[in-house]
Amino acid sequence: MASRPVVQVRALEGESSSTLPLPAVFTAPIRSDVVAQIHKSVAKNRRQPYAVAENAGHQTSAESWGTGRAVARIPRVGGGGTHRSGQAAFGNMCRGGRMFAPTKIWRKWHIKVAVNQRRFATVSAVAATALPSLVLARGHRIEGVAEIPLVVADNVESIKKTKEAVAALQTLQAHADVAKVIASKKVRAGRGKSRNRRFRQRRGPLVVYNEDNGIVKAFRNIPGVETANVRSLNLLQLAPGGHLGRFVIWTAGAFAKLDEVYGTYEKGSALKSGYTLPINKVTNTDISAVINSAEVQAVVREAGPSRTKKTSGQKKNPLKNAAILARLNPYAASAKRIAAAAEKRAAAGGKKQGHAQKQVKASKGFKETLLSA
Repeated sequence: MASRPVVQVRALEGESSSTLPLPAVFTAPIRSDVVAQIHKSVAKNRRQPYAVAENAGHQTSAESWGTGRAVARIPRVGGGGTHRSGQAAFGNMCRGGRMFAPTKIWRKWHIKVAVNQRRFATVSAVAATALPSLVLARGHRIEGVAEIPLVVADNVESIKKTKEAVAALQTLQAHADVAKVIASKKVRAGRGKSRNRRFRQRRGPLVVYNEDNGIVKAFRNIPGVETANVRSLNLLQLAPGGHLGRFVIWTAGAFAKLDEVYGTYEKGSALKSGYTLPINKVTNTDISAVINSAEVQAVVREAGPSRTKKTSGQKKNPLKNAAILARLNPYAASAKRIAAAAEKRAAAGGKKQGHAQKQVKASKGFKETLLSA
């Protein structure tokens, strides 16, 4: 979001001639996610339906031979006297057969996008053109440009010759971006180069004008340079590929008309019925600075004890961990101690009983009584 009171207006000679107030649209919220999504949908509305021929792969009288011929049951071309007879037909695995799921022209090619969403994305793209960091990040060569946004006097709209337009770009230090476009021209990879799309190149400056007094024909033959009327700005031109930060050259009349086209925060648009600029939900994104400011700290209460529920840690086996067992069963330690004491008493009692029982030799009378029986 660019926010400064005025912007310099450059004459064709390059010097500052006057100033203009910055339109409110340049302070609108910049949402790269919205721009990317809307650009993806809007770009699909230029697609041309395509499909294979409806009877492709079926222009032969083939029938299956059925079973019992030791060949696959795919339909086979009839007749004789040629290699084609007996060959498989129709299937997508066959030579000369149709493709699997032939493409149809009734596919859903275009996507409806809500008017307010399109306007939101366009406003975000316009606001992004005023940030030099975003323009540089997009790859434009603006190191020598005096100011972003670049506003030029209205007499540029009366240029009718391309050589005069090139001279104006060189005076404004904007021709470096055109030179980048010329150097980027490459032959396209793939089949597109044989389908009237042989070359591909980068995008250059976008010239936005108020009145076409020859400016369109003057700039249209310069590589990478595009023109647009301020009343009908296009998201596909403001953010090519869905990427914010197009280098835009405004004429003074177009720049001054932006408040009328998109409105301000005090009044709505004069050309778009019922439209008002979107407003940032958060004006200062440095939340920590807001929280720690003296104004906020003066009215907030002191921080109390944390009530955040602690997440459970590692689960431990109570049969192996005495501390966990004691937490689950407080009596476990006492039971263990009692069991150990009982075992100790039992061991001590067994020793005493063993010493008391001594072997006694049997008497002669007992033996005689036992044998007499």
